[in-house]
Amino acid sequence: MTPLLVVSAWLMGLLGSTHCVVMCGGVVAMTCSALPLAKRLSARAQLPYTLAYNAGRIGSYSTAGAIAGAIGAALASFGLVERAQLGLRLVAGAMMIAVGLYVAGLGRALRGLEKVGEPLWRLVVPFARRLVPVRSPSGAFALGLLWGWLPCGLVYAALAAAVTSGSALGGAATMAAFGLGTLPMLLAMGSAATFVARAARVRWVRTAAGMAIVAFGIVQVVGTGRAWADVRAGRAHVCCAGHSHPSD
Repeated sequence: MTPLLVVSAWLMGLLGSTHCVVMCGGVVAMTCSALPLAKRLSARAQLPYTLAYNAGRIGSYSTAGAIAGAIGAALASFGLVERAQLGLRLVAGAMMIAVGLYVAGLGRALRGLEKVGEPLWRLVVPFARRLVPVRSPSGAFALGLLWGWLPCGLVYAALAAAVTSGSALGGAATMAAFGLGTLPMLLAMGSAATFVARAARVRWVRTAAGMAIVAFGIVQVVGTGRAWADVRAGRAHVCCAGHSHPSD
């Protein structure tokens, strides 16, 4: 795992969080639905609920990231380590580009990928429904834990990056950073839901955020391509996920 990978995941979460408003905005609003009206209008009263929900959500992301990181480390251990790591990084970069186009409303490739997670989500939904309306911060935390497994192309792209981290701990850190990147937008949803939801649905906002993710993905794909060429030519070796060094 490298600091660049963690920062990349955080930026993906931050820039892609306009998509999160559409996917998770309704459930964020539900976390405070059982509060008396006066408290529902108070940002201070809502804060423990929204923090607990997001803590649960990020906890699930981190768990999934640990699994992804462990899988990536296992795959890379079966020979051709350098090419395996670079191949995984290339996939992660391509996923970033697909996510950026999706967020910008210019592509639907990730819709098919999201269907892969639907069988698991159908198992989770009945448990999530039992927690609504949310009556306590602990209930909001449990709802966040379950909602973290919602099929989402943006999350899957971050998981593709987590696979390249080289370890379970690195994968967990990568997904935690991604979750923290989405936090500002979803925290705002708790106290300014209408305004934030409208802003997130403005075409130019979503397009700008999506194009930023696309640019970041292109940088990763190009950098990985150069590293791959160096490895094939024997000019460099990959010491860990995200690094290549000149050969001695």
